[in-house]
Amino acid sequence: MTRILASVPVVLPPREHQERIIGVISAYDDLIENNRRRIKLLEQAVRLLYKEWFVHLRFPGHQHVKIKDGVPEGWERKPLGEVASLNYGKSLKADNRLPGSIPVYGSSGIVGTHNRAMVNGPMIIVGRKGNVGSVYWSPEDCFPIDTVYYVQSESCSLRLYYALRTVPFISTDVAVPGLNRDFAHSRQILTPSSSYHRLFENTVGPFHQQIDILRRQNAKLERARDLLLPKLMNGDITI
Repeated sequence: MTRILASVPVVLPPREHQERIIGVISAYDDLIENNRRRIKLLEQAVRLLYKEWFVHLRFPGHQHVKIKDGVPEGWERKPLGEVASLNYGKSLKADNRLPGSIPVYGSSGIVGTHNRAMVNGPMIIVGRKGNVGSVYWSPEDCFPIDTVYYVQSESCSLRLYYALRTVPFISTDVAVPGLNRDFAHSRQILTPSSSYHRLFENTVGPFHQQIDILRRQNAKLERARDLLLPKLMNGDITI
């Protein structure tokens, strides 16, 4: 088979034309990579802000708030199950996914797309099997499969998303690797007063809006690049 493939002639564009193609495609790649760097910086800024407010407890006005046993006055530590409910995802094998733009979430993040959503966004996805305890934020409708849990509706917030990223979901007491729902619901979550909750949401909301815009831009750039390359290679489009 290798010898047969080696004998098949391959027609390549002239070297000068190849270099022009590389220049065009590289421009797309550079834009995509620049957006990725911007996304990373925005995400890092929000993580640092969450840590400053809710881990180090240096939130705005903290100097005037009494803190007892590590909990500011008016705040509470609650089991996750009292704050939100982890719902089971639904099985959707790769062979059963139809062409579409709805993101499909597994425990490693977006694992594909489908033509319809299972649940409406925004929502938080938590890894149940495989990448146990992984946490993702979906700003849009999506399809969480059976390797994850999802948090939806009024209990879903950016603050809770960043809180869950700090929760130790791995249990050493279970024989089978996976995130037990009761165990997850028992994890303690620091819950701020409603005023600080709103302040955090209003502060980081614009950051996430910009992240969503950049991700959508990258998706369009990647589609355009992948459609353009074969047309450039076979001469349908000249440069």
